[in-house]
Amino acid sequence: MSDKTTIHRQLRIKTGTAKRLFKEHLSYQKEEEQLKRKLDKFIADGAEDWDIKNTRNMMEESNKLVKDTSKRLGGAVQDLRELLVGTEKDPELASDEEVLKAKEVLEEVSV
Repeated sequence: MSDKTTIHRQLRIKTGTAKRLFKEHLSYQKEEEQLKRKLDKFIADGAEDWDIKNTRNMMEESNKLVKDTSKRLGGAVQDLRELLVGTEKDPELASDEEVLKAKEVLEEVSV
């Protein structure tokens, strides 16, 4: 397998990982916000203690998942960034389609 093929494969893997983790992270953030609204509604409506406690537990779990995916996403972004820096040294790879896609994803998930 040539070096260029290996780099393309690594770019696809790391780009896919970053996209998946970014999507997962956003999903957990959205879930946490929904649970917060649900908890506020329960408290305002005077719901049973069990409902309030259970919703708080679910919120804590979502918060842990948000932190975990944030950490993993940071690592994936760093790996992708390092790989892209390595491709910039090769003028042939600088304008490659896989490299350009990876740069777009990097910009999207780094926001």
